[in-house]
Amino acid sequence: MIITDPTVLVLSILLGLLIALFFYRQKNSHSKLPPGPRPLPIIGNLHMLDLDRPYQTLHQLSKKYGPVYTVQLGEVKVVMLCGYEAVKDALVNHAEEFSGRPGIPLFDDIVKGHGVILANGENWKVMRRFTLSTLRDFGMGKKGIENKISEESDFLVQKFRTYKGEPFNNTMIINAAVANIIISILLSKRFDYEDPTILKLLKITNENVRISGGTMAELYNAYPSVMKWFTSVKNTMSNNINEMHAFIRETFTNQKKELDVNDQRNLIDTFLVKQQEEKPNPELYFTNENLIMLVNDLFDAGMETTSTTLRWGLLLMMKYPEIQKKVQSEIEKVIGSAEPQVAHRKEMPYTDAVIHEVQRFGNIIPANLPHATTQDVNFRGYLLPKGTHVIPLLTSVLFDKDHFKKADEFYPEHFLDSSGNFVRKEAFMPFSAGKRSCAGENLAKMELFLFFTKLLQNFTFQAPPGETLDLTPAVGFTCAPMPHKICALPRV
Repeated sequence: MIITDPTVLVLSILLGLLIALFFYRQKNSHSKLPPGPRPLPIIGNLHMLDLDRPYQTLHQLSKKYGPVYTVQLGEVKVVMLCGYEAVKDALVNHAEEFSGRPGIPLFDDIVKGHGVILANGENWKVMRRFTLSTLRDFGMGKKGIENKISEESDFLVQKFRTYKGEPFNNTMIINAAVANIIISILLSKRFDYEDPTILKLLKITNENVRISGGTMAELYNAYPSVMKWFTSVKNTMSNNINEMHAFIRETFTNQKKELDVNDQRNLIDTFLVKQQEEKPNPELYFTNENLIMLVNDLFDAGMETTSTTLRWGLLLMMKYPEIQKKVQSEIEKVIGSAEPQVAHRKEMPYTDAVIHEVQRFGNIIPANLPHATTQDVNFRGYLLPKGTHVIPLLTSVLFDKDHFKKADEFYPEHFLDSSGNFVRKEAFMPFSAGKRSCAGENLAKMELFLFFTKLLQNFTFQAPPGETLDLTPAVGFTCAPMPHKICALPRV
């Protein structure tokens, strides 16, 4: 048959070239990547995945192909690490070799290597060192920030009381409360929950989290050169991030005008002082671009995961009222009507176990952020070349049945011994591990304990009459609860 339609002819030629390229790459691949499901031309293994929740399919595939296997997502080969032992081996025992970040087409043109989350090389190392030291200086894990969290928890309780036990959606309220903690470190200020500025920033963050975990984002990252013509996903995210960056730029520009080297009030001040101190050289790190992206990174990370965990906590307390009662009994016994303090945690093993189980079961960042090898590495009998894309699948660690006997259930006893004492679990890895682990882990732990105990001290949480509680996670980069309403019944 002779093809005469020019469009069909061009498409046929392009398809033929793509297929030829696929087989050429397969034949000329000299690396010894681990085996996995056989990829199809062009689409690789995408047809096998639930693109809304790919982490679930990837976890299931490990039961057939083992803890280390390869999948092909479009044109990109990705090495999957599944289960606690494989993930720990890579991120802890081979920490340096697995500390890179691969390019992510959806973000590359926006981030441009700046900030800390998606940065690489020396820029990432400098920004991470600065972040860790500055967070410590401004009270992460200390009494000063504990007092800020306690004050914010009072505002949160007051807001919940205004609903007088009637149903309401808690998403934006909890988002704003948690955001105020990282904002206090970044900007030295607090926003009211109805302030248009904080509501706009939260809307931007929530939309980008939802979009970046959806099907169109997955397809864009697999075929960026093609998908840019068929979806507006990148434009939407770029517009959102540009709006966020405009706010950050205006903020630090104003702070620069009143900067006092001897009175550094927040992280932005400290960065601006470093910027002044940095001697001119070809490798500048304390640039405006790095500051904008770093503040963006810390706002997103400092708000999203902790607030999502708290929302899971309240939903699970409604789902399991007998567990909620046990937590409240322990609060009454240890704290009474006093102000919850971090020091109380060691006397409250059951509450501590429940919070840990909320983090495990909530599975907030199921696929982790992608890693890349920084050099050629021999790992478990396979040669992974420098730049290999790697996904240490956190969902496979948190639901590892070798470490959690009732992994598919919400079971606080995972973190308790037979005498009711709190037990630490090696496979409890919600903050990831190694050189790319969450920089704000200690802050998040403090926030979760203080917010959760304060809310359970003041309210009993119930589902609205006639409403069925669904524990299916929503679609997004993070695993958030489906939209739902809660009833906060005052206890005191």
